[in-house]
Amino acid sequence: MKTLQMRLAGMAVILLLLSPYSSAQSHLTLPFDGGNQKSQVTQWIGLVEVTITYFSPDITSPQGENRQGKIWGQLVPYNGGDPYPWRAGANRNTTISFSHDVTIEGAPLAAGIYGLHMIPSADEWTIIFSNNATSWGSFTYNQAEDALRVAVRPEKGSYHEWLSYDFIVRRPDQAVAALKWENLQVPFKIEADVKNIYLNNIRNELRDEAGFSWQAWNEAAKFCLENEINYEEALKWVNRSISGDYFSLETSANLQTKAGLLEKMGRHEEAEKVLKKALDLGTPDELYQFARGLMREEKYEEALSVFKLSYKQHQDAWPVHLGLGRGYEGVGDRKNALKHFKLALKDAPNARQKISIGKMIEKLENRK
Repeated sequence: MKTLQMRLAGMAVILLLLSPYSSAQSHLTLPFDGGNQKSQVTQWIGLVEVTITYFSPDITSPQGENRQGKIWGQLVPYNGGDPYPWRAGANRNTTISFSHDVTIEGAPLAAGIYGLHMIPSADEWTIIFSNNATSWGSFTYNQAEDALRVAVRPEKGSYHEWLSYDFIVRRPDQAVAALKWENLQVPFKIEADVKNIYLNNIRNELRDEAGFSWQAWNEAAKFCLENEINYEEALKWVNRSISGDYFSLETSANLQTKAGLLEKMGRHEEAEKVLKKALDLGTPDELYQFARGLMREEKYEEALSVFKLSYKQHQDAWPVHLGLGRGYEGVGDRKNALKHFKLALKDAPNARQKISIGKMIEKLENRK
């Protein structure tokens, strides 16, 4: 009897919790008030992933009112309005995440996910990156949780019905993110030490399966050469490419890299010897690419000498005549340039090459 009473009492508690008069929340996934759709935009800066997640309000209110001209300083108060900053969107925190350390408007900010808040004014906005990224809007914002504040200036922008975020500048080592709504945009610059981020990633990858190929060690060293960083370690990497634990392979490619590093390090005599060996081992394609690099540096006489070396070693192989045509054109010898371009046209391996060389010939023939 006592056991039955205990069971009945337990069922009564359960029914109470499930009744429509219970104060417990349902935790159902329902549309947000106002139809503010969730949005997300991502941009990479090299290996750095930047993602902004936000809820996007409309200039037209849920009741159908056109609020154009009433957004800034009214719907979104200037100077913070209430004790809270603006959540830079609708509903939950707007958040911004960084996969690696960055700088925002020149100030450092560690990798992580942050609540994004803003304090608008007519002439200057404060952008706040909060360590709290899980709150409902800015209602429980606490300044003590700030990771960073920066000041930026708003700008006139194209009309945006919906509040949006975009990346309006995209460069190899930086991007500019911007909040856009109505006829206003609020940009802030994000920069990353892309070269060193790649460098650290390369170090890790060389410890994995990539480290079992001579090509990977050479590519790692070449990355340092082209980006003018980390020469000492790069020289060790290219030496490992030439003679590693699991391979021993001296090629024109890795010798060219080694010569370039030695030259950058001021070891000119060593560089010259290594480069000579690299050119002696070079395939027509490798010599062509090396000479083209010299031409980009406006070293036209040196480039022509490499093109001539390629002809001496490989005769009529493709793209020897194309290289000689470019080399003679670089030093202003129109007659010999045309001669070798026409030979290259005859031996071109595909239609795309024939069209390209034909245009080179036409350009030279029309030159007075």
